[in-house]
Amino acid sequence: MEKIPVIILTGPTAVGKTKLSVELAKELNAHIISSDSMQIYKHMDIGTAKVTKEEMDGIKHYMIDEVMPDEEFSVSKFQKKTMEYIRKIHNEGKIPILTGGTGLYLNSIIYDMDFSKTKGDNTLRLKLQNEYEEHGKDYLYDKLLKLDKESAQNIHKNNVKRVIRALEIALNGEKKGDFSKDLKLNSEIEPILIILNRNREVLYQRINKRVDIMIEQGLLDEVKTLVNMGYNKNMVSMKAIGYKEIMEYLDDEITYEDAIDKIKRESRRYAKRQITWFKRYNDACFIDIDDIDFDELKNNIIKEIKAYYS
Repeated sequence: MEKIPVIILTGPTAVGKTKLSVELAKELNAHIISSDSMQIYKHMDIGTAKVTKEEMDGIKHYMIDEVMPDEEFSVSKFQKKTMEYIRKIHNEGKIPILTGGTGLYLNSIIYDMDFSKTKGDNTLRLKLQNEYEEHGKDYLYDKLLKLDKESAQNIHKNNVKRVIRALEIALNGEKKGDFSKDLKLNSEIEPILIILNRNREVLYQRINKRVDIMIEQGLLDEVKTLVNMGYNKNMVSMKAIGYKEIMEYLDDEITYEDAIDKIKRESRRYAKRQITWFKRYNDACFIDIDDIDFDELKNNIIKEIKAYYS
């Protein structure tokens, strides 16, 4: 069976994936599939930095606005729908570009992961690692406290690796392998994985500026609207960075200024966790884009892609 070429463009939040993915799609006759776990939710636009119609610039995007904020959306659903879109795009004679920064979503396409199994594979560990990537160590530790208080009391919450192992045992009764151990590549696709990065301070400045722009665009009103629609802080969607902190402000738990500062801090921490995740992809093309002109970067990537698939 001929493998489907899939370009995977990823990197930490605010690194600059959106504009580059659209420009690459124009040049390569491609359509874009989002691999962002929060952009799948309707009505959550500003806080997720969802690509706008103007930014799409006529390029078809998939896996955006798929479900309502109170609907469950698992990685297995993402895998199933994304593979359907990959086949559809390929059958239309176009190239799929998968872009976004949710690690487990990317893994579900890069690797042949069978989510119908609950034992004997790495799915649970990857899920827990993704929860850490998305929500941080406190979220994971609180989960362990509820499932196995005795184990939690013997583990410091900063020891994320041990917390994850304890959660594996509590949830599944067995330990599992590391990130890529025993994971087989998806035999249906031929991926080229490109990971963008920037100097840490530059990236953090971009993150802080992005949050300021979100506030100016009306993040507060967006969250108020979601609350008025009946969505609450207990939903997975509303635990996303940006929404969670504004909800805390609306509940009088923190000040508005503290909420903004917390969004910036949590976004920076999220980016750091993303970078740690991406470093595990041994066969990826890593590009530091700080000192590269945008057009030069775009053209170099296009040359690499064409050479790779030729």
